[in-house]
Amino acid sequence: MKRRVLLVDDEVAVLLTLKAVLEINGFEVDTAASAREGRLKLRSHEYDIVISDLKMETDQAGSEVIAAARNASNRPAIALLTAFPLADEDWQEMGADHMLVKPVHTRRLLEQIDWLLERHTRTLAADAPAEPDESAPAKKKTARSGSAQHKEPGGKSLAKSSGKGSSDQLLA
Repeated sequence: MKRRVLLVDDEVAVLLTLKAVLEINGFEVDTAASAREGRLKLRSHEYDIVISDLKMETDQAGSEVIAAARNASNRPAIALLTAFPLADEDWQEMGADHMLVKPVHTRRLLEQIDWLLERHTRTLAADAPAEPDESAPAKKKTARSGSAQHKEPGGKSLAKSSGKGSSDQLLA
């Protein structure tokens, strides 16, 4: 089953490039060129992950998309895409699970999305009410924590992109 992604960005070149990269890598992708369009799609479709630019038609447009995604019944993972990095507490306070910083390289983007979806799936499973099973040991419920505390294997922060001018650079 393909994982569904909603990309929200007012730059058509960014939307088309990200859409192509994600589709080539097995994702089903919907796009929205404004926060308004993104919110409408969130009302009528379910997504595994929502990736939204921060500043679009207004400086707060991205936070409006994040709020709509946070209120979606299926609880998608949410990534903020921005060329203007915010402090961890700021994007977490908005309700995002992760921040992707432009320029983003194809390989790093895919690693970050896979990591975020995997972590989000574990979080949803931990938050779900367990069916009583007398034979199974009790599972310890973990609290949802901010993604600033999570690092990829090797200890690298996932919110940073590295190396400008690399051949796998996606967006500048």
